[in-house]
Amino acid sequence: MKKKSITTAKRKPAKIKTYRSILDDEPISKVSDIDFSGTYSYADYFSWKFDDRLELIRGKVFKMSPGPSTTHQHLCGLLYIKLSAVLSCPGCELFISPFDVRLPKKSTADEDIYTVIQPDICMVCDQNKIDERGCIGAPDLIIEILSTGSNKRELIDKFEIYEEAGVKEYWVIHPKKKYFYIYQLNEHQKYQSTGGNFYNKELISAVFPEFKFNLEDLYRARIGLGKWG
Repeated sequence: MKKKSITTAKRKPAKIKTYRSILDDEPISKVSDIDFSGTYSYADYFSWKFDDRLELIRGKVFKMSPGPSTTHQHLCGLLYIKLSAVLSCPGCELFISPFDVRLPKKSTADEDIYTVIQPDICMVCDQNKIDERGCIGAPDLIIEILSTGSNKRELIDKFEIYEEAGVKEYWVIHPKKKYFYIYQLNEHQKYQSTGGNFYNKELISAVFPEFKFNLEDLYRARIGLGKWG
């Protein structure tokens, strides 16, 4: 008796779900549900249903510090107040964190944006970049006041993406180490540092020359504290 040949039907490979389609089925409601080894877009980021603050840098998720120090908050508030008091550039607006800045490379579609950051303070002088979800495109000025949770890799990545996106001026303040760096784009669209450790010197912004201040004066203005945090 001739044996019947057994054939195995070829199975079509299962369709791999993207992060977007997974989220459409089951929206992420807590940070612990995120696969931190994955790559995410602003479309994913915008769909997340929790209050924890995160940033996307080239599609990778970075947790933000759970609670900034008192010194951080004082400096941030005082800088914002001082900048606001002398802001005279037509069309320029100041924003304070939490405020999403999306940095697209080519397409501005949500699913094509992989960097979303929340600088402590930013100034945007192009009204076309401002919408109800924040800023889309490079601000003219970004100020970052470092927190305990800030790590070296994150700082390097931010330096690179701000330079690449065309942020004209980038300030970095380290409250505990008492240093302040200013990076400005040169004619080659590369950051040039004006130096650091400007604790007791007058600082002038190249992008915003009306603004002059002394970091030491900001610390002296801390209400009733009179010490470094």
